[in-house]
Amino acid sequence: MDIRPAATLVLTRDTQDGLEVLLLQRTWSAVFMPGYFVFPGGAVDQQESFARQHVVGPEDAEISHTMSLDEGGADYMLAAVRECFEEAGVLLAVDQAGRTVGGDHEVHADRDAVFRGNLTLADICQRHKLTIPLDRVAYLSHWTTPPGPPRRFDTRFFVTTAPEGQPACHDGVETIDHLWIRPEEALEDHRSGRRLLGLPTLRTLRVLSDFSTCDALMRYAHANPPEAAPDKPWPAIRKGKPVVLEPGAPAYDEAAKLDPEGEGSVGAEIIPGTAVEVAAGVKRLTAPNPGVMTGPGTNTYIIGHDRYTVIDPGPDDPVHIARILELTGGQIDRVLVTHTHRDHSPGARSLKQETGSPLTGLPAPDGASQDSGFAPDEQPVHGEFIHTDAGLLKVIHTPGHASNHLCFLLTDQELLFSGDHIMQGSTVVINPPDGDMKAYLESLYDLLSEPIRFIAPGHGFLMGQPEAVIDYLITHRLAREHKVAKALKELAPVTLKDLTTKAYDDVPAAIHGVAARSALAHLVKLESDGRADQSGELWHATEET
Repeated sequence: MDIRPAATLVLTRDTQDGLEVLLLQRTWSAVFMPGYFVFPGGAVDQQESFARQHVVGPEDAEISHTMSLDEGGADYMLAAVRECFEEAGVLLAVDQAGRTVGGDHEVHADRDAVFRGNLTLADICQRHKLTIPLDRVAYLSHWTTPPGPPRRFDTRFFVTTAPEGQPACHDGVETIDHLWIRPEEALEDHRSGRRLLGLPTLRTLRVLSDFSTCDALMRYAHANPPEAAPDKPWPAIRKGKPVVLEPGAPAYDEAAKLDPEGEGSVGAEIIPGTAVEVAAGVKRLTAPNPGVMTGPGTNTYIIGHDRYTVIDPGPDDPVHIARILELTGGQIDRVLVTHTHRDHSPGARSLKQETGSPLTGLPAPDGASQDSGFAPDEQPVHGEFIHTDAGLLKVIHTPGHASNHLCFLLTDQELLFSGDHIMQGSTVVINPPDGDMKAYLESLYDLLSEPIRFIAPGHGFLMGQPEAVIDYLITHRLAREHKVAKALKELAPVTLKDLTTKAYDDVPAAIHGVAARSALAHLVKLESDGRADQSGELWHATEET
C-alpha cells in the first residue's frame, strides 16, 4: 500500500475563555476514520508547487530543512492552506494591499471550484492577486498512519492563527459538522466517549492545551519544530540473514534504538533463551512459552550490572529459571512481578528458593487464570521508588487487565516495563470481573503524564513513540465503545450475545465468544458511566446512551 503525503492545518483563535481550535467531523460514510473529529487537511497534490510563486515568507529550502526534507516542504504547507479553504471555508491569504482576506472577499465564491479540483490554489491566487503568508504558518508535528487502516498517510501538521472575519463552515460532503472548542474540552469529550478523535488529533490537542493564547502557541511552534524520527527502512538480521525492516514492523523501533547507525547488527526476531541488552544495564530474556496469548513468549527483564533486579520471571520453567540464574550469577536483590497471571509470576518462587531474594508485587485476586500461590514479601504502593543497580524504578499501579497490575518506570532512561498493560501487536484482554475497562482506560491516561521514551512490554520488542502507542490503545477502545453503545441503543433490550454479534460485526464469528468478554467489559463501563443498565440477562439503554 502506498503511503500518500498529506498536510493538516490547525486553526486557532483567542477567546475570553482561552485558546480555541477548529474541529471538523468527517462523514460517517468515509472509508478512513468515519465520524471522527479532525483538523482540516488532506493529500498533497502535484500541482501545489505552482503556488510557490504566490508565497511570501520563507523559501522552500528553508521550510524543507525545518521539516527534514530534501525539498518540497513548501508544498506541504500550501496543501494545508488549500485543504483548509476547501473543507472549512477559511483561506489564509493577503491581498495586494497587504490586508488579510476577510469573509466578504470574492475569492470565497471559488471555494467549490477548488474543492472539485477545477481550480488550483495557484489559480485563485492569480485570479484575485493574492499571496499566501507562509511566515504565519508553523510546523507542529509529523505523523505516519501505522499499518492496518485502509489508507495510510505521511502527514505534516501545521498551525496558524485563524484570519479574522472568516466564519468557518464545513463542506457538507467530506465533513458534516464543525465546532470551535477549547483543547482541554475536546480531550475531555474524547475521554468520556462523547467525541471520536484520532491519534494525531489527540496528540496535537494535548500540545495545544498547554497554551492560553495564539501568540504564545505560535512563538513556541516557530521556535521548536519537531525532531525527525526514524521513518526509513532499517537493516537488521533474521535467522542469520540480513533483512530490511519497514516502519511499523514489530522490531523496527528496537532496531533503530539499538543500532542508530543502521549497520544491520540487531536481531529482528525474539529467540527464547537469548538475552538481548535493550538498554544500559537492562537485558531481556524471553521464556520458552510462545502461544496465541503470549506471542513469542513472556519477557523477563534483568536490571543491573553487578547486583540484579528481575522483573516478571515468567512461568516456572526449569530451563528459563536456570538461564536467569546464569545471567545474574544468582546475585538477585529483588524479584518484581507486574501481575499474577500464570505466564508472568510462577517462576518467582523458584528464584526465591535459589537466591533468597524477596518477592515484590501485589497478591493475586480470585480467578482461575491467577497464580494463587504468589506470596509477596513486599507490596509496593503507587508512586513508590525502588532502588536498583541501574537506577530508580517508579511503581505505577495500572489496574485494568488485572486489578493487581503494576508497571515499573526506570526513571533515568525513561523506560517503562509495561507487563501486560501494553502489549506489542495486539490489544490486551479485559475480562470481567477482575478485568475492568474503565480502570484500564484511566490507567492509560495516567501513563500519558509520565516521562516515557520507550516501552518494554511483557510480550514483544521494545516500542518507541509511547504517546502514540498509548493514544492508539485509548482510541481503539473508545471507538469500540462507540459501536457497543450504538448497538445497545438500536437493539435494547438485548442479550450480550446478540449485542456482540452487532457490535463486533467486523471480526470473525468464530471468535465472538472471546469478543463477548470484551463487549461485557465495555457494557460494565457504560453502566458505571450511566449509559447502560442491566436487568437479568438483558441490557438496556439509558437517556445518556
